[in-house]
This record gives sequence, structure tokens and C-alpha cells, in this order.
Amino acid sequence: MLRLEPLFRAEISLAPAQELGDTPLGRRRIIPIIGGTISGARLSGEVLPGGADWQVIRPDGVADLDARYTIRTNDGALVYVRNRGYRHGPPEVLARLARGESVDPSLYYMRTTPRFETGDERYAWLNRLVCVGSGARLAAAVRIDFYAVQ
Repeated sequence: MLRLEPLFRAEISLAPAQELGDTPLGRRRIIPIIGGTISGARLSGEVLPGGADWQVIRPDGVADLDARYTIRTNDGALVYVRNRGYRHGPPEVLARLARGESVDPSLYYMRTTPRFETGDERYAWLNRLVCVGSGARLAAAVRIDFYAVQ
């Protein structure tokens, strides 16, 4: 039987989106990651600047998320994160999010499947973990609760 175990919460700070326009795949946006924090029982630290979310807004309105960034744990380990997922919802809700308004995350769907990679033996368990995330888009940040699938 599967169960979800809370892993950590991430608060990821974002710079304004770089809008590349309509491409053959959809509307391409690159959203720079400029920092943030993670906090959990087994993993806490900071999100380092330098990552980004390479999004495509598909013709059906679904945001195809592809975020890549690095975490530095409080004890100095570096962990690479690649977090893929989808965000979608009613057009009026997505329009409010696009304007930077605060929207109850229960009004839209934002789920991810992160993968972690590290060479630090203290966190090698992350390299073999299947996880899911449930997110919320804030005005200048994203909040994601990460869960290990047990």
C-alpha cells in the first residue's frame, strides 16, 4: 500500500518571467529562480539563485512546468532538483494568478514529480526516492510541499 510521507516545504523566490512568445510547442516562458528556503524534518536549507522554470503554456491552457535548481542544505550538502509537473484550472483563476493575485490553491491544479541528485553520502537516500509535490503560485514565489512515496 502506498503512503505519502512529508519531506519538506519549499518557498522558491522568482524573478519576473521572460516571455519568449508563441513557439511551435506553445507559449514559452522562462522564470528565473532567485532564492528561497526549504524546511522539513530530514532536509532544510536554501534554494540557490541560478535555476529557472522553463515553462510552456500549451494551447489547451495547461502550464507544462520544468524547473531546475540547486538546494544547499543547512549542513552544506548540494542537491540538484529537477521538478516537472502541470498547473491548470479555470481560465478566470489562471488569469488571476497571471495578474499576481492571491488565489486559493484548491481552485487550481499544481502537481509535480521532483527528482533529486546529490553526491553527498549523507543525502544519498534522495537519489533513490520517488516523490510528488503539491504547489501554489504566489505573486513572486512558488510554495511546494514535497512528499516521499513510501
